[in-house]
Amino acid sequence: MNHRVFLAGSEIAFDCAPDQSVLDAALRAGIELPYSCRKGVCGNCAGGVASGEVAGVGGASIRNETCTPDQVLYCMCAPVTDVVLQPTEWKRADPSARKAFTGRVYKNQRVAHDVSLLQLRLPAGQRAKFRAGQYLQVLLDDGSARCYSMANPPQESDAVTLHIRHVAGGRFSTQVGQLAPGDTLRVELPFGSVALQDSERPIVFVAGGTGFAPVKSIIDDMARRKLVRPITLIWGARTPDGIYLAAAVERWKKQWPQSFRFIPALSDVPAEDAGDAFCGRVDEALAASCGELAGHEVYCCGSPPMVAAVREAALAKGLAHADFHADVFVPGPSGTPSAELAAIASHAI
Repeated sequence: MNHRVFLAGSEIAFDCAPDQSVLDAALRAGIELPYSCRKGVCGNCAGGVASGEVAGVGGASIRNETCTPDQVLYCMCAPVTDVVLQPTEWKRADPSARKAFTGRVYKNQRVAHDVSLLQLRLPAGQRAKFRAGQYLQVLLDDGSARCYSMANPPQESDAVTLHIRHVAGGRFSTQVGQLAPGDTLRVELPFGSVALQDSERPIVFVAGGTGFAPVKSIIDDMARRKLVRPITLIWGARTPDGIYLAAAVERWKKQWPQSFRFIPALSDVPAEDAGDAFCGRVDEALAASCGELAGHEVYCCGSPPMVAAVREAALAKGLAHADFHADVFVPGPSGTPSAELAAIASHAI
């Protein structure tokens, strides 16, 4: 039996099936709620339930450590009764934004021993609409998909650039090294809602490895729009070659000589060999290098343990819970949501 889902303080209402998350039901109805991983890890979709009852889809937990006591994870819960949701924010989805493209490999460059920079050109005359910080899905022949953040800013809409870490035994990443100019890949975008908030507050970006990709998109977008905010970038890697796009960082230093600070954090390098880098993990770098974070915003992109550690360190520094934004890189396949979310393109409430 379907239940009716309402958004508090609005006239928005939509149906949700018993085995469907309220997040997926909202997306199908053309309503965009905050989300990223869709696997109950990042906590971006956490929001309140003003009335009614929800339960975990398939018995899943509806809360994690990112939730406040009055919040649940919209990606993991389904309604048991009619419910009224109280999300942190929502907006109507742009029905023309999400599209599938056949991209053609333009460049495939190994920028570190375990990272490839893959640039895909879109078909002539076609443009991708996305916000800096969002991600796409590479659609594979077996029906599964792999998620990668766009590393280019939205202004470069005729192409997408991906930073792909090579994972031993990975279904797609093991093939990336063989891709040559002219080869094609099917991609769909955009997904996710880790995007820059309109604000003039100081901002701290924390990236681990290829978590640098969405951060690069956001900072390049800020540069294109000539935004000026105090920016601290902490980029973590095991060894110096993990800081694989130092040229981009140097470019930002020149654009914002007074307001941009870069802290490379190297976890597997002895202190005597670290040079100007912080010797340790990114959460330790944040704790050691940043003062009181009340009134700041923190954007953190990387693995679940890394994001959890950075969140704990940032909150200990006085950051407000709502000012921590996470893009959690969860390994493994993602179910292709094309059919599941196809109604977005044609349905308007």
